[in-house]
Parts: sequence; structure tokens; C-alpha cells
Amino acid sequence: MSLFKKFFKGIIHNRDPKEETVNVKEKPKPKYYGTVTPYPNFNASSDASILQSAIQSKKVDEDVIGAILAKRNNEQRQKIKAVYESSFGKNLVKSLTPVLRSHLEDVVLALLMPPAQFDAYLLRRATKGLGTDEDVLVEVLATRSYAEIQEIKKVFKQEYQKELEEVIKEETGGDFTTALLAMLNTKRDQNTAVDMELAKKDAKILFEAGEGIGKANVSTFINILTTRSGPQLSKTFQHYAAISDVTLPKALQMELKGDIEDCLIDIVKCAWNTPAFFAEKLNRAMKGHGTSDQTLIRILVSRSEVDLQKVVEENRAMFERTLHEDILVKYVS
Repeated sequence: MSLFKKFFKGIIHNRDPKEETVNVKEKPKPKYYGTVTPYPNFNASSDASILQSAIQSKKVDEDVIGAILAKRNNEQRQKIKAVYESSFGKNLVKSLTPVLRSHLEDVVLALLMPPAQFDAYLLRRATKGLGTDEDVLVEVLATRSYAEIQEIKKVFKQEYQKELEEVIKEETGGDFTTALLAMLNTKRDQNTAVDMELAKKDAKILFEAGEGIGKANVSTFINILTTRSGPQLSKTFQHYAAISDVTLPKALQMELKGDIEDCLIDIVKCAWNTPAFFAEKLNRAMKGHGTSDQTLIRILVSRSEVDLQKVVEENRAMFERTLHEDILVKYVS
């Protein structure tokens, strides 16, 4: 069985709608839209021993490694790592890395990192070397909460002995840097209630900042798009469409160019429908003859305990096929 069929079989699947809510002390918890849940009857010691046997076998048992890691949630994987080290005196990641191949190693590393560490790793990789991966910078900063970003900044400093803000300033420039720093440091409004008057006002301001004056006022776009809540922005976009002949993304395409254009359009897409944003990215990653394996790993792992079920549903609605089908086509045994 191929890499992605093997490892994401347990990550991409349809969940029973009845599983979306659970009662804790007779009180319902919010619906869960991830696809990876805590493994029942979890035993970290048993899993650590099974992984050790799979690593030490004459031919490394990749199927067993995949079955364990893809079917435990991140919290359980962290416990397995701790028990493995205490039981065998070795770091699990360092034990697995030499015996795994190419993207198989990438998947395992991603699954074994806590979310903030994985995000910090993604941001460092996106800013290290000759080129900068602008898409990854925007994707991470536009789709994490303020609290998550603060944790990412903390972990980034611990792991790489550099402030994330300074790295962004060094590796990017102009309006794009301003937008990234705004996403990095601005506490976006978390209120789910929508202020209708503010939505109308913001729509008018955005129109005048772009279409209305011939040269876009980028700082105005950045300010509104990085401070308002998702529901608030969605209503603003609706009002914008009522006073403009084009949608806001189209207006941004007409008025801007380069990294800042792509950045602001992605922020709009995330605010409007985050799962659809990721579904579109996954579709592009598997479109044509080549495949962006890193994009698949990044999105499927990072969203597996957040909203991957919604991403799966949006993919089906947008492209009339399932992620299962796309992966089977791209990764035939």
C-alpha cells in the first residue's frame, strides 16, 4: 500500500454525525469536526513496545508504524513518545528517522510534533534557505487563533533561538511584511456576533480604499482584514458585493499585485470559509501530473484534529469527488 493510502487511511474518513457531540456531565460539548479522535483503550506502554518491535524488525514494519501513529490523537502520541524514551532510553523521533524513507519520514515527523511545534517548524522551513514560501506563511498565520500564534512564537524562539517577528522582517518586504506582522501580533476580534452597521461601514471603507480611488490603500485592507472576526468579515463581504460590480477577491486582483495580492486574497478566503480554503489548496496540490506531497502532509496533519471533516465535505461539494478518490488516483500501489 502506498504512503498516503497507508498513513491517511486513519486520518481521512467520514465520521458519523452522531459522533459530533458528546455529553460531559450531561452537558453537550461543541461539535467536533476533526477526523482523528482519541484511540479507545489507549495504552502508551503497549504502543511504545509495538513501535520498538516494528523499528527493530529485519524489515521495518511501516504498516504497523502507520497504524499506531495515524490512529492516535496528538496528545496520545506525545504520551507514546515519553513512555518510549523512559522505557528504551531512546528518543522515538531519532529512532524512527534513520529507518524511514523520504516522505514517510516527513509524515512521521509531522504526526509526532505537538501542533505549535509543527507550525513553528513549518514557518522556519518556509523562511529558511534561498527562497521564501509565502503561501505557507500566510496559511499558518491566517488560520490559527491569536492564542495559538502566541504559542507558536514561544516555541519558535525555543527551537530556533530567533524571534519569529525578526525572521519575517528579514525574509520578506514591503506591504507583505506589514500584513504578516499584523496577523502575527494583532488580536483578532473573537466575537461571533455580527455588528451590521460596522459591516456596512467596513464594506464602504474597503470599496473606497480600492475601487473607489484608482490606487489601493493597502494599509486599510490590512487593518480591517486582520482585526475583524470571521463572521464579521463574511457579512462585510456581502455588503461589499452589494455596492461593487465585483467581489472583493476580484477587486484585490485588479488593484494589487505580487505577494500582498495573494496574501490578502487568502485572508479573505479563510475568513469566508476556512475548510473551503484548505480544500482548494489540496485540490491544487494534486492537480496535473505532479503532486505537492509537502502540502498534503501539512494540511492533512494540521487539520486532522480541527476541521478536516469539513474540508472533506467542501472538497466533495466543490470538485464532485472525495479526497479518498484523489489520493487513490495520485498514489496507486
